[in-house]
Amino acid sequence: MNYSLADIAEIIKGELSGSPLPVIEHLLIDSRKIVYPSTSLFFAITTTHRNGHDFIRDAYKKGVRNFIVSDAVDTNIFPETNFINVSNTTAALQQLAAHHRKQFNLPVIGITGSNGKTIIKEWLYQLLHGEFNIVRSPKSYNSQIGVPLSVWQINEQHTLAIFEAGISEQEEMLRLEKIIQPTIGILSNIGDAHSEGFIDTEHKFREKLSLFKNCKILIGREADFENRRDVIDMMAADLKVLTWGYGDKNDFVVLNIAKGEQDTSITITWKSEEHRINIPFADEASIENAITCFCVLILLNVDPAAISDRMNKLHPVNMRLEMKKGINNCTIINDSYSADLSSLNIALNFLQQQSGDASKTIILSDFLQTGISDELLYEQIADSLKQNNINRVIGIGEKISHHLSLLLSGSTIAQEYFSVTDSFLLQFRISQFKDETILVKGARIFEFEQITKLIEQKVHQTRLEINLNAIVHNLKEFQKLLKPGVKTMAMVKAYAYGSGGAEIAGILQYHGTDYLGVAYADEGVELRKAGIQLPIMVMNPDENSFDVLVEYNLEPEIFSFELLKNFDAYLQREALQQYPIHLEIETGMNRLGFDLNTMEGLGDYISNTSSFKIQSVFSHLATSDDASQDDYTLLQAEKFKAATALIQNKIGYSFLKHIANSAAILRMPQLHLDMVRPGIGLYGIDNSGSGKLNLQAAATLKTTVAQIKKLKAGESVSYNRKAIMKKDSVIATVRIGYADGYPRRLGNGIGKMLVNGEAAPVTGTVCMDMVMLDITETKEVKEGDEVIVFGKELPVEQVAEWAQTIPYEIMTGISQRVKRVYFQE
Repeated sequence: MNYSLADIAEIIKGELSGSPLPVIEHLLIDSRKIVYPSTSLFFAITTTHRNGHDFIRDAYKKGVRNFIVSDAVDTNIFPETNFINVSNTTAALQQLAAHHRKQFNLPVIGITGSNGKTIIKEWLYQLLHGEFNIVRSPKSYNSQIGVPLSVWQINEQHTLAIFEAGISEQEEMLRLEKIIQPTIGILSNIGDAHSEGFIDTEHKFREKLSLFKNCKILIGREADFENRRDVIDMMAADLKVLTWGYGDKNDFVVLNIAKGEQDTSITITWKSEEHRINIPFADEASIENAITCFCVLILLNVDPAAISDRMNKLHPVNMRLEMKKGINNCTIINDSYSADLSSLNIALNFLQQQSGDASKTIILSDFLQTGISDELLYEQIADSLKQNNINRVIGIGEKISHHLSLLLSGSTIAQEYFSVTDSFLLQFRISQFKDETILVKGARIFEFEQITKLIEQKVHQTRLEINLNAIVHNLKEFQKLLKPGVKTMAMVKAYAYGSGGAEIAGILQYHGTDYLGVAYADEGVELRKAGIQLPIMVMNPDENSFDVLVEYNLEPEIFSFELLKNFDAYLQREALQQYPIHLEIETGMNRLGFDLNTMEGLGDYISNTSSFKIQSVFSHLATSDDASQDDYTLLQAEKFKAATALIQNKIGYSFLKHIANSAAILRMPQLHLDMVRPGIGLYGIDNSGSGKLNLQAAATLKTTVAQIKKLKAGESVSYNRKAIMKKDSVIATVRIGYADGYPRRLGNGIGKMLVNGEAAPVTGTVCMDMVMLDITETKEVKEGDEVIVFGKELPVEQVAEWAQTIPYEIMTGISQRVKRVYFQE
């Protein structure tokens, strides 16, 4: 459907200034994700941490001319631009989506619950896209913003919609219900997840159930509806609640569940008719999600024989985009298990986010059973590739080879096509890929994992997995504590605490951090070469790095008069003025910084030269994570405030002031000042032990079992025979050692690793490349099994405690030979 600006203004009851004629096709809330500027409408969403009006200028520069705003905007600085003024931009977005939904009479499945929403949605898509042209939520777009953006996708071609809804506090679901307006409801389950905003489980159950108040059919587990019929009675009179479970009172009765090692057979009766399905999974969550999907298919009158066949072909839902190092200085983004328009746009956005200045290549397969004509499908794909400035496309499949070659003819995009994956593999040469970011995206049937194996950098099986979602989550958790206007300098020194500088900096830049901090100039150079444009403070510059600092627009920390004078002389020789610098004041760490008794002279020196522009003045806290030392921390802060006041009075202009590291951000809000410097906290480590924030572990170090040996009592393990078996034992050798950064002091029973979820102690001396684990009491361990060295289940803080050190040392000690894998869920 086409909406003019005049139509939209009427729908959302807004005041339009500008032309009423532009036709809107795309809704935007993020100035970084602009693909179709001329037909896009930008909503300046305001939250507690971000004001969308601050990004109108960015969107305007990228060609957007249509905006929904709630704050006053100087229209004179945005010529030929149209504004619709409303009282609340989020509410306006929701009103527009709700109106759009009402224009379509089609079955809409609404899914909510504590867990499993996205899996059920994606499995229903796998099971039903043969019968229906389906529109669904991209990934997990289930929030107050994500749901309206999902619903806006509905068009006349769709015959079924599947949307998920998630809430974190009361009253939210009522708003989502008006937008989704589901005809069929699914309650996946009610558990402990996401309970923070509710009084108790009953409160959460009632809130979630409000999504279904106008549904005709509601499907759920017996376990969730048992003893809650009073709530159901409050729903619409014609609502039909169908439950599945093991008791005879259920509508779908589960008679038997027979688990194999990797598959499960499930027998269910519906209206006295027995059905047997097989699924290629054996875990409890998958079994429950599959039963829910079966119930939906029965109610949609899908042939039982077809249900059985499709259930057996279900494949795992790829919930994350992985980024890895590739051959010849390439970066690989692996999304090789799905091919549909929604996930393509998400993957292309991630590609833009992470590619920097590198050339962008996409390896793409045929898109199968999308429900729209091939002509329209590949026209949309071609348009997306052009709009996202893809440099090269490699198409694999008969349909993509035919259609895309015609549609991209005459474009600047380099093209290669192959009928099948094997044809590409036969002609593959390593020299074909160099210094580029490569997105690998294909339907599962094309087995693109063979391609990713060829172009990945070959390293051993130990890997550090970094969850980019967790980094972003932790950044936002810290920002929750800040007053409006307080900036963030994210510390990415020491190779981003071992996690990878450029990759972490890329995600932090994308999500709006204001500054980056590195230790040395070469770290800053690496970030600039990777396309990082944020201001970067270099904490340990020296005279030899002056040329590099200026060439790459890096901002040095100046901590002594000698360094200040040398840099001043250098800038004067180069005829440079007003170069940005940061001054460090020594207040009690006694490491680097200008002494407090030199503030008058420092201010005089800065005032008498035109070489510098002070960007910030800062200091380091020595004991901010230790409550018993709070008096010392506050004394440092008082000294710092006095010093900055003297400097500012001398030089006559203001600058950013910052002293709070991760621990101080959490424990001492009075020290937030103009900017804060989260570091280790971004990786999910609360070294203050405050427990104030819901931080997520961002890094997981994994390895694999190389070999399993059975030893007799009296036999020894590893060098120096430090470990003598007291009984017959089973020992697993795993692929990690002190050359990878695993400390030797964790040997001989001090450290542990998780094997199949169970803790196995390190036995014997830690070797350079290997560690031995005692798995005598661990069940069903096989060679090749995954081993967790640290991560969510085994916190790095615990490993550090065993090693009698701190998490910083463990994180930064991980060798560069350990492969880094970055993923976004």
